[in-house]
Amino acid sequence: MTQRIRRVAALCAFAALWICAIAQAADVRAWLDRNTMQMGETVTLNVEVSGDNGAAKPDFSALAQDFNLLGTQSSTSLNIVNGQSTSKLLWAIGLEPKHAGTLTIPALDVAGQKTQALTLNVQAATAGSGGKAGDDIYIETTVEPRAPYVQQEVRLTVKLYYALNLTDGTLDDPQADGLVVHKLGQDSNYVADVNGRRYRVLERHYVLLPEKSGTLTLPAIGFRGHAMDAGDINSFFNRGRSVAAQSDAVTLDVRPRPAASGNDAWLPAQSVTLSADGIDATTSARVGDPLTLTLHLKAQGLGFEQLPELKLPKIEGADVYPDKATTQNRDDGEWVYGERERKFAIVPNQAGPLTLAAISVTWWDTAHDRAETAEVPALTLNVAPAADSAVTPVPGNAANAANGANAANSTNAAAAREESALAPPSLAGQDEELHLWRTLAFFALTLWILTLAAWIAWLLARRRREPSPSLPSPADTGMTDARAAFRAAVAHADWPASARALLAWARHTRPALRNLGELVRVLNDPAQIAAIGELERACYGVGADAGFADRLAAAFRGSLGLAPDHTTADSASALPALYPFRV
Repeated sequence: MTQRIRRVAALCAFAALWICAIAQAADVRAWLDRNTMQMGETVTLNVEVSGDNGAAKPDFSALAQDFNLLGTQSSTSLNIVNGQSTSKLLWAIGLEPKHAGTLTIPALDVAGQKTQALTLNVQAATAGSGGKAGDDIYIETTVEPRAPYVQQEVRLTVKLYYALNLTDGTLDDPQADGLVVHKLGQDSNYVADVNGRRYRVLERHYVLLPEKSGTLTLPAIGFRGHAMDAGDINSFFNRGRSVAAQSDAVTLDVRPRPAASGNDAWLPAQSVTLSADGIDATTSARVGDPLTLTLHLKAQGLGFEQLPELKLPKIEGADVYPDKATTQNRDDGEWVYGERERKFAIVPNQAGPLTLAAISVTWWDTAHDRAETAEVPALTLNVAPAADSAVTPVPGNAANAANGANAANSTNAAAAREESALAPPSLAGQDEELHLWRTLAFFALTLWILTLAAWIAWLLARRRREPSPSLPSPADTGMTDARAAFRAAVAHADWPASARALLAWARHTRPALRNLGELVRVLNDPAQIAAIGELERACYGVGADAGFADRLAAAFRGSLGLAPDHTTADSASALPALYPFRV
């Protein structure tokens, strides 16, 4: 009897455990939000556990073989009915199929149980899968031109049409091997009526730059997001059901650079302009005074990275100091505009004609499919001598003596011609006498000129021995004014004016000096030489620091440290130095 009771009790316990196991197995389930889809779309896999809020997240790694895993969300709900509580734990994961066909979602281990296996039918994307007017959501793309040259700007416009209440979404950027992509401006949002249906539109613009010639395929551009669907209570925290769309793929026939474009930099553009300002035919120029020329290069359809560096050809008779170039890219939402600008300081170093050669940039006009040239024409300026390098006048007495000598020569020559005309040509003796008188007259005239020159030299020597008057000479006054002008310009940090005043000061001692470079070569004061180097850089280069004015004023507080002038007729004809001094 006792054994029978024990058997019954064991059977009852086993049945209870079996019933509990069945109940527990029924509390785990999995489902897809749809069973059929197309490539490029997404699907949501939901896994739910009832009665076990502590269950661990399922392992979805087995799905990675056939799907891209787009992220997992989880939620917990608790319902109380007639005092009985029921809890549910839900996981939802977005899946993007990697290939078409019939795909199997394998059974997943969840809370000690296994979900049922699921089947998903993925259809291949067909032509025009980007959708069409009338669909809930679709993408349109516009590409111009379809047959560009290599490195030519291709304009891509992407429009996303949707008649749904999107809660979120991601629109892919275009990408392909051998293609550089730049997004232009900000996205546009507006409303459009298409075939009687009202859509909201997201519009986006890109610039595509093909890097190599040949056929280039731009893959479809996809959109993935969620739309509100009040009937689906199990979709991503009420974010809605998943939606997707994709554009058609685009094929570009990229042409190579044409042979007619030459060998210069390849610039396929809608337009290119090259201009210059700061110097024109009316510009006055002097030796040592800097002129500023600014070059501008602008291109529609090219970034500044594609534009060549701006340079000036060699200019005979002038020193050129280029400034650092400034660059920028801008766009108007459709085109890229690249710009380069550079300033050049041109300092004439000799008087006379100064020719600036023509500057040109060859480019390819993509609008008319032909080679074009942007050019700044050649320009010739007449450079005047430096302001303080006038020729020293001849003293008055010496000038009078020369005039007297010339007059005497003219008188004697006229008398000789008259006598020669009156002499009978047939009398040889009279000719010899006339020749003698001419010789004596020439000898007397020469003696008179030498006596006059000696008298002038005696007067000049006497004046040098006399004491100097108390008032300063005009030369001393001019030097004082130039020195004062130099110090005033330094005090106001006017470096070009400082350079001109310093050169004027030096010319009172060395009138032949034409520019600061020649002044440096006749100085023997290291501090003054270094100061002039800094002054030239301040005028034509990087500018000056805060303490430069004090150093410049201190270097020239006294007189100029000029080396002795050993210039002779022989040295004046010698060849110039092989390596002239440059600061």
